[in-house]
Amino acid sequence: MITFETLDLPGIAHGFFTREGGVSEGLYASLNCGFGSGDEPERVAENRARAMRRLEIAPGSLVTCYQVHSAAVVEVEAPWRREEAPRADALVTTRRGLALGVLTADCAPVLFADAEAGVIGAAHAGWRGAIGGVCEAALAAMVKHGARPERIVAAIGPAIGQPSYEVGPEFPAPFLAESPQNADFFAPSQREGRFLFDLGGYLERKLRSLGLAEVARSQDDTAADERRFFSWRRTSLRGEKDYGRGLSAIALVP
Repeated sequence: MITFETLDLPGIAHGFFTREGGVSEGLYASLNCGFGSGDEPERVAENRARAMRRLEIAPGSLVTCYQVHSAAVVEVEAPWRREEAPRADALVTTRRGLALGVLTADCAPVLFADAEAGVIGAAHAGWRGAIGGVCEAALAAMVKHGARPERIVAAIGPAIGQPSYEVGPEFPAPFLAESPQNADFFAPSQREGRFLFDLGGYLERKLRSLGLAEVARSQDDTAADERRFFSWRRTSLRGEKDYGRGLSAIALVP
């Protein structure tokens, strides 16, 4: 489990979990926390329970969404059943004892907290969600519940790194339309006409521009580190049939 001093705050528990320490096997070895994978549901449930025990949170208090690469945010009042999970990519709560979770396999997990206001958030930020405003939506929902940007701290967890993230010639256009300065996040690839995209760098600059108290970012590359992380990109390049999902979670604790 990876933690950040940024989120080491009174009343806050958090963790960016690696793929290690679970019960799943094969492609899903071992801490696969995604019910959307082809893994056995019983094993996924046990992996999620193990993660919650690391945070000293009741396993039934973990909430995750049916992620769709959107900017939709859900304000969580109580856990839901798996089949009732809303289609969204960000979660916010003021309820103590609830753990907000996001599942990733190259996309960036982002955790937020305003400890003074007692408000937390979590976002699943792939490139679509990142440029589409999923982090801004999470922050706006937090502010609605009393958080203030100048008190909010954020941590961007492990995600695909720029050296591993090759994109096509059409990919930079929406980012450059947003701001010409976003050219900073594209480097030329060895293949002509293609680029390497820095998702983490893009998110970090975006969050810093919003006036948050502190923004931390992992330098881990999920696609390059097979031992510790699941990766959709790595799986796709190998032609494998499926992949596990890593969990990142944050909770308000009593």
